[in-house]
Amino acid sequence: MAEEKPWNAARLIPTSGINGAEEQERRATSALLAVMSSVKEYGRAITSKMGAPAGAMETYIEVPFLLGDKKVFPDGLIRVKRGSKSWTALLEVKTGGNELQREQLENYLDVAREHKFDALLTISNEIPPSAGTHPTAVDKRKLKSVSIHHLSWTEVLAAAVMQKEFRGVADPDQAWILGELIRYLEHPKSGAVEFTDMGPSWVPVRDAVATGTLRKSDKDAAQIAGRFDALLRYGTLKLGQRLGTDVTQVLSKAEVATPALRIAALTDMLVSEGKMHGAIRIPNTVSPLTLTVDIRAAQVTGSFNVSAPGDGRPTTRINWLLRQLKDAPDTVRIEAFAARQRGGNAELLRTVRENPAVLIADPSKEIKSFTVTYLGKMGANRLSGRSGFIDSVIDGMFTSYDLIGQQLKDWAAAPPRLRK
Repeated sequence: MAEEKPWNAARLIPTSGINGAEEQERRATSALLAVMSSVKEYGRAITSKMGAPAGAMETYIEVPFLLGDKKVFPDGLIRVKRGSKSWTALLEVKTGGNELQREQLENYLDVAREHKFDALLTISNEIPPSAGTHPTAVDKRKLKSVSIHHLSWTEVLAAAVMQKEFRGVADPDQAWILGELIRYLEHPKSGAVEFTDMGPSWVPVRDAVATGTLRKSDKDAAQIAGRFDALLRYGTLKLGQRLGTDVTQVLSKAEVATPALRIAALTDMLVSEGKMHGAIRIPNTVSPLTLTVDIRAAQVTGSFNVSAPGDGRPTTRINWLLRQLKDAPDTVRIEAFAARQRGGNAELLRTVRENPAVLIADPSKEIKSFTVTYLGKMGANRLSGRSGFIDSVIDGMFTSYDLIGQQLKDWAAAPPRLRK
């Protein structure tokens, strides 16, 4: 008998039957913790960043605790044992658009302190504006003996894909289990949504930049600067997931120590130039990828810098670069920088291919480096989608690496030849 409609395949972690946010959070928590304890490589990948030792892992959901005269129920508990040592963390999970609540987190920090637990881990779709910070501000006095850590669902999924596809899982059955978690988290019903909204401040900031009326004192400007930095961090996770390697945002020591400095610098650039940018480090590329959005020009650019060959005429050095960009589109921009020359000469690749000499301002000066830039169109809408700002930035990141970053190699001098 022919099937009238396709049947649903049986899954280890089904998405059917999820009704409401509470059920969504309970199922996501239980699925994640069960896989962490059964797939040791993945459990280790998640907990090692929080200072947990390598050892046998136990996981529990909805563990009740007394706090004063009331009961509290953290979504989960993780315990790692190694010999006589034990490391324990409480877990709080949010899915969909639900945000972490300060009072709830502070209650769990009090529970952790009373029971001498080591950490509180939170998981939600919130991405902090800067690395190493938590999306919810809590009383710092409660962090004297307990540390707090946060993972976005994007990070949880990226770690699972990285472990299964690139780093490997020793046991084939456990690899299949991890694959089931990946399939579940990628399903829209799981609540592990991606970065989809620049927030309500996007449209007024975009319009104020276009009219030149944005001020440093506007709170919306700082909010968009923070959202842009969070978008960059989201993009690094997605790119790293595709490449199978750790892709990270480039920050100065001062910005790592004081994340507010980065947001302040981005806000100043947004107000004065109508631009925001950030740098991304991809292993084994010639330089970090510098991603810039120009709101006034409605443009997204991605640039890589590469040193010119150490010998040869200027045209020889330019042709060396052109050979590496043989498959790049004509619309890529090349800028050549010569020694003792202020600024560089820039032309589109189509022009340079026809006449490499257009990049030479002074034949007597040695070309030292090049900047190769992808030029893309910026989306205007706040939500993700075909004409959205988010998709245009992520597309600019991926396309810049595809067309330029993975093609460029540093020049190396030829080894000396034996004389006959």
